[in-house]
Amino acid sequence: MDETFGYTFREVLAEKAQLPPATHRLIVGLGNPGAAYDLTRHNVGFMALDALAERLGVSVRRKAFNALAAEASIGQNKLILLKPQQYMNRSGHAVATAAGYYKIPAQDIIVVLDDMALPTGQIRLRAKGSAGGHNGLKDIIARLGTDAFARLRIGIGQADGGDASDYVLSRFDPQQRSAIEQAVSRCVEALLCWVEHDIETAMNHFNSKADANGQNDPNTNRGDTPRNKTEQNP
Repeated sequence: MDETFGYTFREVLAEKAQLPPATHRLIVGLGNPGAAYDLTRHNVGFMALDALAERLGVSVRRKAFNALAAEASIGQNKLILLKPQQYMNRSGHAVATAAGYYKIPAQDIIVVLDDMALPTGQIRLRAKGSAGGHNGLKDIIARLGTDAFARLRIGIGQADGGDASDYVLSRFDPQQRSAIEQAVSRCVEALLCWVEHDIETAMNHFNSKADANGQNDPNTNRGDTPRNKTEQNP
């Protein structure tokens, strides 16, 4: 009998044919591999991606594309979660390889990274733009051949004197941890909004929110901010 719960198989197939095709989205968290860099300021992109993976019920541990990867789904969106494992300033190889393998265009990629130009705990989404002095983002732009992909920046604050590279490779002060934990939680919501809607919706909703100290970012609607040019990413 050609029926299933009152529907013929032909009707089921016809209904499936009307569904929009599955869309692959690539979500990249930037950081440096290895236990020595765990929970450092430069690895806040890894932290956000791990939090998203936990929310989606997956673990980013499969080795592929010179990265750690995981797959998840939200509706018709097939998500590729990626943590490049070739150090920050060589992040582009993993991103470009994964994007090429899954045939993901730049507009369906978002990169989560740290930003010294934002106060600790502030987040900012942008649809595209320059590297702003971030070596990991610079390498991704070079490898993809375009800067027309979304990015989600997480503020780690400015170094209070001393070398910028030492600062980004150090861990957060106890008083900063709460702000970063809250920022990571907001990043998860922002990423889900980007997946389910689009970058403009996510920007309108999350860029207008106050930062962890209750102060609005005066540069919310401006372009990517330049970082300290002395920063060196291993």
